[in-house]
Amino acid sequence: MPIQKLPSHLINQIAAGEVVERPSSALKELMENSLDAGATEIYIDVEQGGVKRIKIRDNGAGIPKEELELALSRHATSKIQNLDDLEHVKSMGFRGEALPSIASISRLNLTSRHKDSDLAWKVEYDNHLNEQELIPASHPQGTTIEITDLFYNIPARRKFLKTERTEYKHLEDVIKKIALSRFDVSIEVRHNDKVTLSLPNNPQQGREKRISKICGPAFVEQAIFLEHEAAGLKLWGWIGLPTFSRSQADLQFFYVNQRVIKDRVVTHAVRQSYQDVLYHGRHPAYVLFLELPPEKVDVNAHPTKHEVRFRESRLVHDFLYRTLHKVIADYRPGNEQNVETNITPPDNTPSEFPQQPPINLPFNFNRPAPSSPMVNEQLSVYNKLSQPAPTNINSAPPTPENISSLPVQTQEQGEIPPLGFALAQLHGIYILSENANGLILVDMHAAHERITYEHLKRSHTQDAIRSQPLLVPLAIAVSEKEANATEEFAETFAELGFSIQQLDKEKIAIRSVPTLLKQVDIEALTRDVLSDLLTHGSSSLISEKINEILSTMACHNSVRANHRLSIHEMNALLRDMENTERSGQCNHGRPTWTELSISELDKLFMRGQ
Repeated sequence: MPIQKLPSHLINQIAAGEVVERPSSALKELMENSLDAGATEIYIDVEQGGVKRIKIRDNGAGIPKEELELALSRHATSKIQNLDDLEHVKSMGFRGEALPSIASISRLNLTSRHKDSDLAWKVEYDNHLNEQELIPASHPQGTTIEITDLFYNIPARRKFLKTERTEYKHLEDVIKKIALSRFDVSIEVRHNDKVTLSLPNNPQQGREKRISKICGPAFVEQAIFLEHEAAGLKLWGWIGLPTFSRSQADLQFFYVNQRVIKDRVVTHAVRQSYQDVLYHGRHPAYVLFLELPPEKVDVNAHPTKHEVRFRESRLVHDFLYRTLHKVIADYRPGNEQNVETNITPPDNTPSEFPQQPPINLPFNFNRPAPSSPMVNEQLSVYNKLSQPAPTNINSAPPTPENISSLPVQTQEQGEIPPLGFALAQLHGIYILSENANGLILVDMHAAHERITYEHLKRSHTQDAIRSQPLLVPLAIAVSEKEANATEEFAETFAELGFSIQQLDKEKIAIRSVPTLLKQVDIEALTRDVLSDLLTHGSSSLISEKINEILSTMACHNSVRANHRLSIHEMNALLRDMENTERSGQCNHGRPTWTELSISELDKLFMRGQ
């Protein structure tokens, strides 16, 4: 077959295969165009899940008459003019492919009135004749685009579409993702002539109301708000508490410069942040926004613009991990309202990452000031207990036998600790405590397990990692790239207690391993670590394995059910919880305590009703 130039409509249909996978893909492109036009109101009307009809109207700047026909031409855009514009692009769209691609696989009408014009104009695109007819129309400032019979001329593509309900679900997901990125834009959605989603722009009621409507009120109630900026990067948003985990990764929204993205660097950093506070197989929930200079991220990685490439992915990864990890660690009883966290870069952090200022974190969990006279009366009875920080891994963590010997600190009159003072023990399992807000219930084994675990981790970090030479070095066949990585990251392996030597282009020998990991499958672990190092430039797998062992040790050294504690011991445990990182969850991600306020208790007994 001779080389020949493809007709323009076929070129557009090929491009449509990359840009428009289903109705939701088309709607995403149209909504992004509305946002780029400066719209503050968007109205969406769909029929049959968007397969039959999608109509979107906005109040943006509009399109001038002389540019309407050009807007339906391939690679025609107002957003970039040269390569420098592409490297600094801030708009959602920039490729100039969306409208012509959509028009090539549907029947499209475009009506627009430019902000400087008194008259609107309409274009009806005929794909078969490749003709556009320009006629005057009545329309307020802004643009309306209506597409009908999606994929009518590509039957093979149309038959892969799912049911109306499924296609509308995809449409709704796209709308919600975009709605979370722009709190300043009101959005209304109608499906089959019925309003299904209304998201007004109401700054007075705050962003939490929109998040509550999209992610659910439970997420807002159990989320931490954070905002931190350093090294030209800014991270802000909401992260769910570890106890608010999900069976699916369905409440994970991450935005880069207001563009929703899926990126393995981001996913890996967030997963590491939650690594030892989530229940097995559970997923964290979050709505996070990363802002950075446009030239530091390449948004032209894929036609759908779902993927990006960070110019300095290691910097982004470390910034996300340390910020989120510290926020989660500092959330504990009595530290919910305003936590100041000083995040310092590790030794292996790139030099361009400067010392970070403290994070001021306004949390969503506000506890009232002490007010209960009943609690104040008990202040002379109970003592505030504290425990000195351990300095050596060989020092014994707090146990049922020695916890009562902790030094006593006098309780100031009128001051009530966040977890209050112990009242009693229930069935040898739970501690009942009274604080200024009501009743506290503590799972004593789960709480003590976390306290002991953090003690062991601190001690292990403070001591040099002990290595154990292998009687017979373990030879492993690897790829040439992995073998070279052992030399490149030799210092990293040494810090982790490994001694690895490259024997050949595709063979390495492991000569010593950390003492705590002598029973682990060293070959499999080494391969996984090399994979992480080559992909992300760092790996937490070894520390995770060590933490698993320390977690098991903590579990075996914690108080058991039916172990009776004195009031003195229970209070010591409560004070330790208030001073221990991540004490809201045990090592396995289960909650360690809960609170019932006086109002909640009143409801149980119908008091005041």
